[in-house]
Amino acid sequence: MSPKVVVYAGPTISRDEVLGVVPQARVRPPAARGDLLREQWSRDDTAVIIDGYYRERLSVGHKEILWLLNEGVNVIGAASMGALRAAELSPYGMSGVGSVYRMYASGEVDGDDEVAILHGPADRGYPAGTVAMVNLRYGCQEGARTDLVPAAAGERIVQAAKARPFTHRTWEELAGELGADDHDALRTLERMIGTGEWDLKRLDAVSALRAVGDRGAGASREWTAEAALTGITHYEALRWRSTREYAPGRWMSDLDVLNAARLFGEDYPRLHEEVLTRRLEDIAAAQGITVEEYVRAKLGVDEESALPSVLASWLTETESATLPAAERLRLVMVRVWPVWQSADWRPDVLARLRESSRWPEWSEMVAHADEVAEQTRGRLVVPPPELCGRLFLRHWQRRGTSAEVEMARRGFFGMEDLGRTATRFFALDVHNTRASKGH
Repeated sequence: MSPKVVVYAGPTISRDEVLGVVPQARVRPPAARGDLLREQWSRDDTAVIIDGYYRERLSVGHKEILWLLNEGVNVIGAASMGALRAAELSPYGMSGVGSVYRMYASGEVDGDDEVAILHGPADRGYPAGTVAMVNLRYGCQEGARTDLVPAAAGERIVQAAKARPFTHRTWEELAGELGADDHDALRTLERMIGTGEWDLKRLDAVSALRAVGDRGAGASREWTAEAALTGITHYEALRWRSTREYAPGRWMSDLDVLNAARLFGEDYPRLHEEVLTRRLEDIAAAQGITVEEYVRAKLGVDEESALPSVLASWLTETESATLPAAERLRLVMVRVWPVWQSADWRPDVLARLRESSRWPEWSEMVAHADEVAEQTRGRLVVPPPELCGRLFLRHWQRRGTSAEVEMARRGFFGMEDLGRTATRFFALDVHNTRASKGH
């Protein structure tokens, strides 16, 4: 499969114009916080950030761009928010294209207001409600060069526009700030920017799109960062990609549905074990060895010695007494997965859960948990995570096992981990318990 190109654009350049330059592009709305992480990226894909939100939603984050760069994605920025972020992140491999980028990188301009505009909704094609400061600057320069706008008039127009908030840089409001002698110059600017000839942001956007596929101009440099620097892990990226608004103001990710199954599904431990066992088989097969050989090497257990107590503690009394050595090793490896394996098990388990007939049930449970939490707000105190975890463990207590084993069977690696997950469902759990007792 060939690398994909994703373009984040809106008021600066239309979808049709983007596809006219890069026919294979996938055009997305202006980028906001988390939007980059919602996309499924592969090495050598290209993200072109042109437009982004400033006020209505949180701006696209520096850390998520760094995360893409760390994944080997080529990230190009130009024209608007993309130019601003490229100027800030060019030392880390983000590629900037165009005059607006160079203006930010050189310090000629600074501040979001230079590229920010008000615009209409997506279904109307993001019509611009104000004029961008960088377009006015460029238009006045071109006007002076071509004798279409007197240089002195251009200076007054730029000064008047800069003195106003970007939300009030309409042609009408600018005309009200200027004397009658400058109105002809202002009308010329409005006409020439409107035709696109002096629309610097659009010109830069086209340049950025033409740079796609040009490794010299558009490819990000090799750069590697630890999650501690970017602040974003693959787990968090998975959460962003699968998050959806299921009701006004209420959000749910596929990982929340997974957590409902882990906490309340009686048959979940079986599914968890099956999926992780399959992963073990694939890892071992890739190395040309058996699962038992792989696990022994991974855990440092030879064939002559009994399982050390620190590893045997991950088995129930019955499992320790009845299972063959190879099976005991396999179970231990599955249960210590978060500590001993770097591969995240969640995507594989999610794939199985999504195919399950119970997926709608678990999804509804997340929504119900949010509803009960809202109804009991102010009347029910949610305990700290560790206590919340200890309270939840009552559902899983069995003879001959331990809290650690029962948590591990569901992919939790400690009381704090369990408690943080159970917090969202605490009110629902209390409600269900009271209902079962007839209260």
